[in-house]
Amino acid sequence: MHTGLRITAFAAALAATFGTAYGVGTGVDPLVADGAAPAPHDEHGASDGPREPTPRPEEGGGRGGHESTPPGGLQISEGGYTLDLDTSRVTAGRRTELRFTVRDASGAAVTAYQREHDKELHLVLASRDLVTYRHLHPTRAADGTWSTPVDLPAAGGYRVFADFTPAGEGAENLTLGADLAASGRYEPARLPAPDGTARTDGYEVELDGSLRPGKASELKLKVSRDGRPVGDLQPYLGAYGHLVALRSGDLAYLHVHPNGEPGDGTTRPGPEVSFTATAPSAGTYRLFLDFRHGGEVHTAAFTVRAGSVPDAPETAPAATPEHTDGTDGTDGHGH
Repeated sequence: MHTGLRITAFAAALAATFGTAYGVGTGVDPLVADGAAPAPHDEHGASDGPREPTPRPEEGGGRGGHESTPPGGLQISEGGYTLDLDTSRVTAGRRTELRFTVRDASGAAVTAYQREHDKELHLVLASRDLVTYRHLHPTRAADGTWSTPVDLPAAGGYRVFADFTPAGEGAENLTLGADLAASGRYEPARLPAPDGTARTDGYEVELDGSLRPGKASELKLKVSRDGRPVGDLQPYLGAYGHLVALRSGDLAYLHVHPNGEPGDGTTRPGPEVSFTATAPSAGTYRLFLDFRHGGEVHTAAFTVRAGSVPDAPETAPAATPEHTDGTDGTDGHGH
């Protein structure tokens, strides 16, 4: 993974989530039954400055903000690799082992990866309504099978994103995506309204900056607690913060990393964490910021709009964050 917002070929549905909040529907109909296909997605209407990297085609660098190639996570196969999701259905509210394999062009399981931000593979799981979000770090068996426990709070359609780089010189980072269905009583939640402030676990995170279609822009996120700036953020996976952005409607996945890193002599441990991001198109996005403080990982979530988009349908307020301790494989920041 690289500094700046980039759309990896991994998972499509972003990368982004902040309070470990679960979006649980309150209605009783319709039902998502065991064996049913996933529900269709809803259409929801410290550096000196931002870096301006030359956009790669997959980063949404086309003229006028139009995409020349699909963003990451929209495809289950790319570059000769396929995400083989062994667990395609789970039951809402029940702890389940999620298992999957990454296969190469010959069908063989991939067992060698490059480590990025302390992990061989990053797994993101998000609901189609972008209310539930998990950033997971599964374990790999010798035969190439990955597994992690999950406990999804609500029935409905979900998207699983695998973000990785195979071993080998010149290998490129990929984000592959696959659908996951959770059975149970289901009512889709509305996307929270845009808001420049997110609250999670007693923390307040302020967003300064905006996404621009096809152009790099700086996003600054300032963390405070009890009205006081937090200046002692702790490194998490080699950085003071990780940002994932997901496009509403198709869950196109963007994985963003901060400008600067711990120990580089210039990056401060808060209260601001700076990112450079490029939106692949105009639209509504959900941003999820993971940060560590007090020995725990917290997630703050924002809804933002890039470019000129029609007014979204009536939205509901963001769900109250419910932090987890990481014992379910969420690394302490599942929503």
